[in-house]
Amino acid sequence: MNEYQNPKDRKYTNDLLNAAPKESAAFMNLKHTAERKDGVIPVKYRELMSIAVALTTQCAYCLESHIQNAKNAGASKEEIAETVFIASAIRAGGAVGNGLMAMRIFDEI
Repeated sequence: MNEYQNPKDRKYTNDLLNAAPKESAAFMNLKHTAERKDGVIPVKYRELMSIAVALTTQCAYCLESHIQNAKNAGASKEEIAETVFIASAIRAGGAVGNGLMAMRIFDEI
């Protein structure tokens, strides 16, 4: 295999959803609920949060989708850039937190 994620993989969306209908329905309900437009949190901020999550989970498909949605909701390039660095700082913080656990585990062994 020469590559992993490829936009051409999207042609398998229905195959995946139809192969696990109950699970995919639950997932799609969660996705639609999280991305709703009638929540207390405005759409632009929901999308910026989604971008931050996509950056930390490294989901290229999510990143593309949520950047498009954020741009459509009025997010600027500067807001996307700040989101990138906020997400990277939090991800790095997670590594430090796990580093504390690593130190404890070392002492306990």
